[in-house]
Amino acid sequence: MAHTNIIDAATLSVHLDDPDWVVMDCRFSLADPEAGRQAYAESHLPGARYAHLDEDLSGPITPATGRHPLPDPLKLARKLGAWGIGNDTQVVAYDDMGGILAASRLWWLLRWLGHDACAVLDGGFTAWQQAGLPLGEQLPAIPPQRFEARPVDRLWLTTAQVEALSAQELLLDARTAVRYRGEQEPVDPVAGHIPGAVNLPTEANLGTDGRFRPTDELRERFLAVMNGRASAAVVHGCGSGVTACHNLLALSLIHISEPTRPY
Repeated sequence: MAHTNIIDAATLSVHLDDPDWVVMDCRFSLADPEAGRQAYAESHLPGARYAHLDEDLSGPITPATGRHPLPDPLKLARKLGAWGIGNDTQVVAYDDMGGILAASRLWWLLRWLGHDACAVLDGGFTAWQQAGLPLGEQLPAIPPQRFEARPVDRLWLTTAQVEALSAQELLLDARTAVRYRGEQEPVDPVAGHIPGAVNLPTEANLGTDGRFRPTDELRERFLAVMNGRASAAVVHGCGSGVTACHNLLALSLIHISEPTRPY
């Protein structure tokens, strides 16, 4: 049975030598883009490959894009194949932020390309360490695979489509409250939020241990802000299309319905 949302460290540990499983290290810091790659070189889960948010999980920045535009699906498919990921591979992604950053981005990108067999390690690198599970330093020998991309483009919206949202639709902003309110903006040139957006910060999806909250708590959290709307009427946004994926991942855990659209 495929794992399609989250997976715990104990379950992953028994599959490390499974040739049909690939583990992806997605650690990344917006403040220091090389920090994740350096951390990976020092130690990582055995056999893990490294995916860089800017270089691997995003496309080129242009005057018409944000900081992390979608990558070209064919180029991403080639990278996935080079990492040993085929269309039948179980992928597990982790970072050191409870999946809030690049791990959930990779999870969503794979869903966009038609590959649902991807899970985020619940609690991430920290949970693995706390469990006393093994770490490695060696780069894995990777047998390449062929990955065929089947993009599902209804899963994302353009700026024009967001501007045209109806009053019955809801835009959720996944950023921290201080960024949403425009009180602090460490990354983007303009502070504040899109008019009409409602704040639902991703960090509240996690407990103090960095793992996802129980599903009943997540369900209560999302239903309160959705106010009777179906998930098909909800759009998820953030600063650049990364942390919004964590809210989509949380929605997939509570089975309201199929997670919908990021922006």
